[in-house]
Amino acid sequence: MLVLAIWILSFVAGMVVILVLPPDYFVRKRPAALDPRPIVRLVLLIARNLLGGLLLVVGLVMALPLVPGPGLVFVLIGMGLVDFPGKRALELRLLRQRRLLRSVNAIRARFGRQALQTTESHRQSVVDSNP
Repeated sequence: MLVLAIWILSFVAGMVVILVLPPDYFVRKRPAALDPRPIVRLVLLIARNLLGGLLLVVGLVMALPLVPGPGLVFVLIGMGLVDFPGKRALELRLLRQRRLLRSVNAIRARFGRQALQTTESHRQSVVDSNP
């Protein structure tokens, strides 16, 4: 029962992330800071990295054979929270996979959201273009 609840919760969290991201998120130079005060920004950065590291470790444990749970989902969420060099390039490389981008944009279109842009010149949806 707990495994099913975790799976549903992670599915809903993934959908929320896909739908909440602004269409130009991957085109912007740097996301805006959550808080202009340096101390608050540092505390939020540390908290986000600690939470991401915890989710990454939990996901790796759940990804082991015979351990129930959506380990891969937790690994991906953890990687999304942790800051490391080359993170943005890795995210873009994954998102530029035609099938993944098409799936994400199809979900966004179903809920009335604009398609994600992966390059400055890429303004139209991959869903709408011919393969």
